[in-house]
Amino acid sequence: MPVATPVVSNETALSLPSPSLAMPLSSYRCSAIFAIPSVQKFTLLLSPNPTPPLLYASPISLSPKRLPILLLGLFPYLSCPRPSPATHLVSNIVVNFSGEGNRSSILKDKVKIQLRSHNFVYICLRISVMQRVGSAGNTSNSVRPRKEKKLTYVLNGADDTKHCAGINCLSLLKSLGPDECDYLFTGSRDGTLKRWALDEDAAACSSTFESHVDWVNDAVITGGNTLISCSSDTTVKAWNCLSDGTCIRTFRQHSDYVTCLAAAENNSKIVASGGLGGEVFIWDLEAALAPLSKSNDAAEDDCSNIVNSLESSLPNTSLRPISLSNNISQNATQSQGYVPSAAKGHKESVYALSVNDQGTLLVSGGTEKVVRVWDPRTGSKTMKLRGHTDNIRALQLDSTGRFCLSGSSDSMIRLWDLGQQRCVHSYAVHTDSVWALASSPTFSHVYSGGRDLSLYLTDLSTRESVLLCTEEHPILQLALHDDGIWVATSDSSVHRWPAEPHNPLKVFQKGGSFLAGNLSFSRARVSLEGSTPVPVYREPSLSIPGIPGIVQHEILNNRRHVLTKDTTGSVKLWEITRGVVIENYGEVSFEQKKEELFEMVSIPSWYSVDSRLGSLSVHLETPQCFSAEMYSADLNIAGKPEDDKVNLARETLKGLLAHWLAKRKQRFGSQASSNGGIPSGKDVSTRTISLSRVEVDGNAENDTAVHPPFEFSASSPPSVITEGSQGGPWRKKITDLDGTEDEKDFPWWVIDCALNNRLPPRENTKCSFYLHPCEGSTILFLTPGKLSAPRILRIHKVVNYVIEKMVLDKPLDSVNVDETFAPGMPGGQIPTPVGDSSLRSGLKPWQNIKPSVEILCNNQILPPDMSLATVRTYIWKKPEDLVLNYRVLQGR
Repeated sequence: MPVATPVVSNETALSLPSPSLAMPLSSYRCSAIFAIPSVQKFTLLLSPNPTPPLLYASPISLSPKRLPILLLGLFPYLSCPRPSPATHLVSNIVVNFSGEGNRSSILKDKVKIQLRSHNFVYICLRISVMQRVGSAGNTSNSVRPRKEKKLTYVLNGADDTKHCAGINCLSLLKSLGPDECDYLFTGSRDGTLKRWALDEDAAACSSTFESHVDWVNDAVITGGNTLISCSSDTTVKAWNCLSDGTCIRTFRQHSDYVTCLAAAENNSKIVASGGLGGEVFIWDLEAALAPLSKSNDAAEDDCSNIVNSLESSLPNTSLRPISLSNNISQNATQSQGYVPSAAKGHKESVYALSVNDQGTLLVSGGTEKVVRVWDPRTGSKTMKLRGHTDNIRALQLDSTGRFCLSGSSDSMIRLWDLGQQRCVHSYAVHTDSVWALASSPTFSHVYSGGRDLSLYLTDLSTRESVLLCTEEHPILQLALHDDGIWVATSDSSVHRWPAEPHNPLKVFQKGGSFLAGNLSFSRARVSLEGSTPVPVYREPSLSIPGIPGIVQHEILNNRRHVLTKDTTGSVKLWEITRGVVIENYGEVSFEQKKEELFEMVSIPSWYSVDSRLGSLSVHLETPQCFSAEMYSADLNIAGKPEDDKVNLARETLKGLLAHWLAKRKQRFGSQASSNGGIPSGKDVSTRTISLSRVEVDGNAENDTAVHPPFEFSASSPPSVITEGSQGGPWRKKITDLDGTEDEKDFPWWVIDCALNNRLPPRENTKCSFYLHPCEGSTILFLTPGKLSAPRILRIHKVVNYVIEKMVLDKPLDSVNVDETFAPGMPGGQIPTPVGDSSLRSGLKPWQNIKPSVEILCNNQILPPDMSLATVRTYIWKKPEDLVLNYRVLQGR
């Protein structure tokens, strides 16, 4: 394994040995470390040693400022993303080369550039060679281009103080004084947490905690004022309980959904998290939430300055940098921050955790059907308890750590004696999976709920059980509060039921109890009265209502409207470009309403939608999102020429970021948009392919106003979910953006569109077609060649084009119809369209003209307001170029 020594002159050589053909190529490694003074030029030579060579290269001489393109002359592909806060710059380089015979291999390296000071740049080059089947002459690119980051906006309901999806978790904060109230925290599948101020007979939402980008799965309170939450976005987040909802720290240690948390009642330092990746992490919150040292911050700033200077010297190449992967970002972030200890042992998903009051004992369970017991101080496993026959979904430790309760998908509740390392009791009271457990303060009784919609109270010693109440939806979590119990279900509402946790005997005195069995449910329940259990309580003592979540949606053909159906069966019509409901149809047939709203129009699919969060989430991805255009007349935009083309995605982004742009101008003044510059110093043009391939929206260059069809509501603003070059995904309301967000927070293409009016390269937005006279007509061919026009071109423009060709003596072959179109040039080259003014001055608006010409397709007369794209989709219906026919109307 060769290692080059630090540079002592202006040149250095790095030799790459040829792997032995007898050695598995997948296991070949080569690494080299060398230093380059930043004050002189250097030469890097990659030469084969020994022969035969695998790679030929010529020496190149560069200044260190051009380090990001150091290997550009050697390798056909290079990406240089912006460094993470940990000052790492990671590039993926792919090389095709040939070995002996017809072997073809791929050389993959990761170049890790660590910027330590202004004087030296240290490079660590890791190379791995692996076998690939193929011929020696195959030089095709074997790496798929990395997908750009997307921007999502979530359309919030009219009442943002309520959840719109199921409640996965509950956590209570008791008041510290007589004049203060208790708080209930709810975490929802809508991706938010809410804080409710509790009164005797009311609950009011006092704050929304919004940062997670997927379901919130669990939440715990520790230290009296710190809320810890976990999510399916793979993160664990920390919040100040009494704040206005600002996230104070995000941890990205987990590799998959984080499903559960556990906190020690009397030890505020210990919190455990588990997830579907099989990881269980134990966090020391005191260390995890400690502020970063100033030295680290200063180092980051220095490195950022160096990288900015390096990037600013990059030439304009045709290479598109590829962003850091989530894993790389996570590792970089954690390298300078706190890393939790791991309790290693789970091979499958973890669904439940519990810790005793002192934080000296941790239990975990999941799909392996066993309860594992750990010492959280060391992360070591102390025992494994077997007995359940299905997934373990809920765990509850007593305060001392002696006894443990477990609930499982096998419908059983088990009581374990950890001192004896065995199950001492099993309780069969449920008819389906047990998903939630809560014990009385003395650990003498257990409240249990689950998939069977039922909440039971069971005496652990006498085995006597009683059906406390039934919900309308599966029960997901329980939280005892004073003389009641809060119940979270897959519905967006939360209910509090009487429970008497301090004196459970009061409940049993109401009657209806039965003895819990100890086998499967079919042999378990022996009712004391010989009848089916009847709920003790029929109505909750307090309810926190939610709003119905969306369960079905359909994007309509006009690509601006989405039809939805919620959990109550109500059907609504949403306007995506404004984020509002424009029609509420009530409880009608969704399929029938979809048929009624069908329009024969063809507009490219410029966004996608899902309702995973209970509300509409609209996803914009470049460059597809910029493929849809409409005329300003069709959007009823006043003050714009009717033939101006409006890019739907660009105008939507303007509406979404209007508040951000206003705040940015307040902070940076004219710098916020002057020449498209970004005050952070990052040259966005280095992220785009090249200026020659980037489309500048000339019509919108000085058009910063947000038009009415794209104005989002200020009373219920949507939330943006996206990520930039650093830090991972985040979520925030558009009205909470403060103008400091830049390319570290937003995708580069969003910044480029919002600040510079530049659109990334898009697929062809034109439609090719032939224009011929109808069969049997005496009219000569006016345009024998192929024509090309924008897909949104209306048929009335084609009519005007034919009329002008027939009336004028000199054919206007150089005129493009709206955006006119032009005949195809020799060789299939289509000339670039010119503005509408070339035709608009010679013709009146089509509405004021009684056309003497009809346009047909497949012998069907086309209405004048139909677009070429619609004709091709619904009338032509063939993959070949569209053929239109024209004829003169008789008597005109």
